[in-house]
Amino acid sequence: MLKIPLCMVSPEALPHCCNTATAIIYENIKTKNKSTIYKDALQEGEVSGEEQDLHGGSAWDAALTQALSGAVEMVDLLEGLNKTVELQAESYNSDNTTDIKGSNYSSKRRGHHYIYVLTNTVPKLKEPRSLYCVPRDVVMPRWPVGIDTVCPQPDLTHNNTPPPFNEEFYKRPSGANLRLLEKTDTDKHEGTVVYHLPLMRFPFYTRSRPTAALEPCPFPLSCYDDDVLRFESRFECANLFRARRVGPYEYELELRWDYFTMKHTQWFYFRVSNTKAGPTYKFTIINLLKSGSLYNEGMKPLFYSERNAKNKNLGWLRMGHNIHYYKNNIRRKDCKGERYQYSLTWQFQFPYTSDVCYFSHCYPYSYTDLQKDLLEIANDAVKSQYVKQRILCHSLGGNMVHLLTVTTPSTHLTEAKQKRAVVVTARVHPGETNSSYMMRGFINFITGSSPDAKVLRDNFVFKIVPMLNPDGVIVGNYRSSLAARDLNRNYKNPIKDAYPSIWSVKAMIRRMLTEREVVLYCDLHGHSRKMNVFMYGCENKDPGLRLQERVFPNMMSRNTSKFKYSSCRFKVQKKKEGTGRIVMWQQMGILNSFTMEATFAGYNNVHFNSRDLEDMGYHFCDTLLDYCDPDTSKVEHVLANLTRIVMSQYAAKIGKSIEDLKDLPLEDLDISDLESSDGGSDSSVSDGPPKLPLLRK
Repeated sequence: MLKIPLCMVSPEALPHCCNTATAIIYENIKTKNKSTIYKDALQEGEVSGEEQDLHGGSAWDAALTQALSGAVEMVDLLEGLNKTVELQAESYNSDNTTDIKGSNYSSKRRGHHYIYVLTNTVPKLKEPRSLYCVPRDVVMPRWPVGIDTVCPQPDLTHNNTPPPFNEEFYKRPSGANLRLLEKTDTDKHEGTVVYHLPLMRFPFYTRSRPTAALEPCPFPLSCYDDDVLRFESRFECANLFRARRVGPYEYELELRWDYFTMKHTQWFYFRVSNTKAGPTYKFTIINLLKSGSLYNEGMKPLFYSERNAKNKNLGWLRMGHNIHYYKNNIRRKDCKGERYQYSLTWQFQFPYTSDVCYFSHCYPYSYTDLQKDLLEIANDAVKSQYVKQRILCHSLGGNMVHLLTVTTPSTHLTEAKQKRAVVVTARVHPGETNSSYMMRGFINFITGSSPDAKVLRDNFVFKIVPMLNPDGVIVGNYRSSLAARDLNRNYKNPIKDAYPSIWSVKAMIRRMLTEREVVLYCDLHGHSRKMNVFMYGCENKDPGLRLQERVFPNMMSRNTSKFKYSSCRFKVQKKKEGTGRIVMWQQMGILNSFTMEATFAGYNNVHFNSRDLEDMGYHFCDTLLDYCDPDTSKVEHVLANLTRIVMSQYAAKIGKSIEDLKDLPLEDLDISDLESSDGGSDSSVSDGPPKLPLLRK
């Protein structure tokens, strides 16, 4: 320990001493560490004190301490050192000695001498920035232990390039009979297995790790001949489990269940290589679970060719013919009784020989894609001024759950508190990739340079969680997280350790409600049975709020023909009480609490492309401007029109005219009975507690 006696000087010499000490500190900032800076400053204070006067000791000490404090703060900013020093002051006289730590002390008596003690450098704890700050580069995703081989993420150059033409629905030839196809597939599988993923070693999630090792294909290449397609699905979002060759150009495919479950197969994504142009190939996925599908209404699978992208600048295309979705003869393993799986079959001709191609249910959007989009915003000097990115939490698998706060910085606290909030989330169901494209369109507009975007940023605080379930996205699940549960059925009482993103979103919204009003909450989804884009809301039976929840969706239908108000539903069903939409309405009191659903197919017999989905993000913002316009005439007009529609529907139901109901108060009508079933998911009810080793019964 180094002890340096400090000679006291008269008050007249204080400015000279203080400036000298500060000057020496500045000289040493770039060349010496903090210990040297302290030492030189104190020593210079000793030698430059030509006059010794005990009366000036207290004043000198305060001045020098101030100079040292300011200089140390500068060192912290310029150098970012991980070490610091402890400065102590010892006050002593002939009778006793008293240690006073720190730079502020009040006992200054005549006759006392002061000694500054410079201790050895000690470690300084860093601020836990990794807990909330987003890295400045793409972070490798973490995979569950048991998935030991992962291929590099495909670099699809034109992944977001829509085709320059409309892609119409497939028209089945007249006279085609699906009943002839039913139950033709059986569990007595024949043919040669040409691709097979190893089974997960554990029955439930244990831990995760970054996995980048690439090993040979599960089957050695010697099993292939020149005519056999080569399959691969060991990359983000992909989920092909097994492929069998059952004919020269015919393949039977099985999708992997959501990890640690035996269900949820709808999404598919895989790679095919060693293609041959000319022959007609037939693909059949045999373990789908939904009883109905948009494939029977004209939807086509998505196809991507690397040669097409290189030669023609074409990205994903809707292709295939003889497309059928039907019940097969394979029993379901996840339930009891006479329930069977379903098959999707299509035929296809590859455009090139020796091409690398991909098939998908919808436009893929991976965890890595999200990071790239967010890095582009972070590296934009203008956008980064009003877009703050933080890590809301880490998922069960240790992957980042991003949170974006978008608003114009306020100059005064009162101005900031007057702003209302809008919360938008997406990708709670990992296989609903169309929700990520709507989210991308929303983020691109709200962070853009248009006057409307600036108005929104000036008046609102946007809290955006673009990917609630990154673990499921990475491993290629359709609906579940690594806890083997549907996160959108666990908002009511989320377990923090099992559903960290859901718990954190609720905590964030609850905290925000203490500061400002949340004018709207919207969770973005994809829908596998309905066409168009539409919303689910929550019916308010409060007489003063009747039909208010229907205003925003109705306004949106006026802004774009792709949004269909007649498909919207507002009935609160008991089996959906664990969803984000209902919980935010019931527990948080958010009037406008919605789920916005985008079809996997399209509208008016034309497929949606990625740009159509992104446009819905723009239309959402445009509708928000109309809804929150200080001039309430638009809202009043829509409310009046909604009242007429509801009264007309109710009169038709009970067999009376509108004139007969003109004196009947609107709050006396049970309008929820006017709605049919919402056509929701088969997995509407929660599966119970999470499937984790420490939380299982």
